[in-house]
Amino acid sequence: MTFLERHQRIWRSYRSLPGWVQIWVGAILVPANAAAFFLLDTLAGQLAAAAAVFVVLTNGPLVYWYCGMNRALSIPHLVAWIPLHVALVARLLGWGGAMGSAEAVFVWVLLGVNSVSLVFDVLDSWRWWQGERETPGVG
Repeated sequence: MTFLERHQRIWRSYRSLPGWVQIWVGAILVPANAAAFFLLDTLAGQLAAAAAVFVVLTNGPLVYWYCGMNRALSIPHLVAWIPLHVALVARLLGWGGAMGSAEAVFVWVLLGVNSVSLVFDVLDSWRWWQGERETPGVG
């Protein structure tokens, strides 16, 4: 399979997901986590950016391997978001010193967005471990 064919399959897989999932991923989940890179001067921004880099470095090869949006993509989210959640809650409780208002808003938004993501990720990880390993849109 050529480079272009693989990327077309990946795009078809993403586009075959329900519309609300595409909006959730493309307009909410990715931007909320990418916002960390605009807050690298804060502890929460640094922690979230590290988690985001981990997710990209692990999900990128998985997307490439499966040629699309396989449930296996949820597993790195669990590895990244759970420790990040613990750290962000600790941050709200004063760990690492005082927070500015931008960092506090970011922490609350990210906790909300990634909490929703974790619900989906737990379900998708469980389904993947139970054998549901098909990749949507890939025939």
